[in-house]
Amino acid sequence: MATLCRPAVSVPEHVITLEDTLALARSHHADHPQLPLALRLIENTGVLTRHLVQPIEETLKHPGFQARNAVYEAQAKARVPAVVRRALDDAGLRPQDIQAIVYVSCTGFMMPSLTAWLINAMGFSPDTRQIPIAQLGCAGGGTAVNRAHDFCTAYPEANALIVACEFCSLCYQPTDLGIGSLLSNGLFGDGVAAAVVRGRGGTGIELERNGSYLIPQTEDWIAYDVRATGFHFMLDKRVPTTMEPLAPVLRNLAERHGWDASELDFYIVHAGGPRILDDLSKFLQVPPDSFRFSRATLTEYGNIASAVVLDALRRFFDEGGAHDTARGLLAGFGPGITAEMTLGRWSGAQDRSALEEAAV
Repeated sequence: MATLCRPAVSVPEHVITLEDTLALARSHHADHPQLPLALRLIENTGVLTRHLVQPIEETLKHPGFQARNAVYEAQAKARVPAVVRRALDDAGLRPQDIQAIVYVSCTGFMMPSLTAWLINAMGFSPDTRQIPIAQLGCAGGGTAVNRAHDFCTAYPEANALIVACEFCSLCYQPTDLGIGSLLSNGLFGDGVAAAVVRGRGGTGIELERNGSYLIPQTEDWIAYDVRATGFHFMLDKRVPTTMEPLAPVLRNLAERHGWDASELDFYIVHAGGPRILDDLSKFLQVPPDSFRFSRATLTEYGNIASAVVLDALRRFFDEGGAHDTARGLLAGFGPGITAEMTLGRWSGAQDRSALEEAAV
């Protein structure tokens, strides 16, 4: 059975605090008629610190889409390999042991994908399958887990590498003054994450079932308006209400697996904001503390898009995981409105023979 191993996560060295964000909003938008509302919404996100790939002075500039995308490519190539190496080490594997790379990102564009560069630069086999995914936004982390699970189900002896690379700060648009845009300026951060799904062996979550769901007629609730200046983030005020229709979907997936979604041992979900987590706690009837890993990511890193789920999972691992066969749910939510959901059990049993063979 495929096992999702411990993720490796890295955030950039440039830090912006909540106080910095509020001060910048006041100085840059002093005449905005809805500034008090924007400040209140930013404070309510619970985000205390975020990490940026550039100093804030550079982040606030807009040299053009071409220049920003060049920064995205350079930063991805500079930062992703170290994270991938740590993820491989945690899984007890080498690049040559990987048969597929699932790469998710919604904050820059490369063709060929970064997967091609990684194969050449890090010694992956030339016949490694490439699965780049660009348009699922914050749901991308859950999607990557599910596609890696599908791949390892089809090829039980294979291993898949997941990489999430998000530099949300490169999407800052100084001319976008809507409340949704001002809120996003205080919500999103930058981060890189990677994890391995092993077809055999490993410590982590044994993946048992996955599913996807699209809430009908919500495709314009979270979107990019792509212009000459790049990606302009569009956020509908109805987005925070999406857990009410999605909670029954999560319940149905668990019921089809013979589980009760309200009685699982752990929950790893995308933290788009505190309202998402509060509502999910309410509608799934689970204690708020069930989402402590997601809340910690939101507080310390902000919304790092597709990397959120992997960072919350990393925190779960760092706490010691759970008892063997503990049941859990992993879910990512994003544009569509799309939900990507996974059910699995914790397994702490290492396949020692496989690890030793991989190390030879």
